[in-house]
Amino acid sequence: MTGTSPSDFAKRLDKTADDTEALLGRLLSDDILHDEIARPKRLMDAMRYSSLNGGKRLRPFLVVESAAVFGVSREAALLVGAALECIHCYSLIHDDLPAMDNSDLRRGRPTLHKQTDDATAILAGDGLLTLAFDIVTRDEIHRDANVRLLLTRALARCAGIGGMVGGQILDLAGEGRFGGNEPIDVARIQQMKTGALLRYGCIAGAILGQASSAEYQALDDYGRALGEAFQIADDLLDVEGDAAALGKPAGADAVLGKTTFVTQLGIEGAKQRVRDLLARADSAVSIFGDRAAVLQAAARFVAERKN
Repeated sequence: MTGTSPSDFAKRLDKTADDTEALLGRLLSDDILHDEIARPKRLMDAMRYSSLNGGKRLRPFLVVESAAVFGVSREAALLVGAALECIHCYSLIHDDLPAMDNSDLRRGRPTLHKQTDDATAILAGDGLLTLAFDIVTRDEIHRDANVRLLLTRALARCAGIGGMVGGQILDLAGEGRFGGNEPIDVARIQQMKTGALLRYGCIAGAILGQASSAEYQALDDYGRALGEAFQIADDLLDVEGDAAALGKPAGADAVLGKTTFVTQLGIEGAKQRVRDLLARADSAVSIFGDRAAVLQAAARFVAERKN
């Protein structure tokens, strides 16, 4: 890994995961905040079930490491990362529901609707989504209210109709859920459904660091390449991976009839595409010199992951 050894990278990733876990634990405590009336136990338990004790926390890691390029406070970056992780966890809860992907297993244990019920799962997802915007607007993230506004707007757009949510409905359409024979643009679907939140993890650091236009563009380009590489690696794992390592059933895409990068490019073509994307990601952040070493290592981690 360029400039960062595998062991050093793993330690940094684990440290951010631990810090994010602790922060989410505090944010999801039973303590009632100003302007809140109550925090119902069933709702809080469900939100904690789906957001604590699991995951690599890659998205918060990208926020922390992209912000570190500009010397931004780790505490501020972790708060933004926690907001992003709330969005990610809510999306997984809803994606697993019977009306969506109808999954029984997530991170090696029952999905939330299996552990509780559909209504609780829906509301827990709603709770995490709205909590994310509570977190990302907090004063301690940045003294400049305009920075907080830009972070909030970017998060809404990456998570919403032109990002993740829009990508999800295009993905369902690609399964034939709504009839018709619209052409399937896999790259566009995954740029929205999966890539948008990963990209946010990168541009959030640029926004926090009040980056120049060139610096912002570099992290934007890097985030887009990393997001696509992540999805292709995910498609490959669905074909070649082991369910025990994945923590969810393998082969789910084929069962659902999804068109993926692997079905379009073939296994070897998909692997070559990942290599091309890694080169693009490396090149994008080369303007930062040695400060980009961890980000370059992160792109390799995404491409080479086993779960």
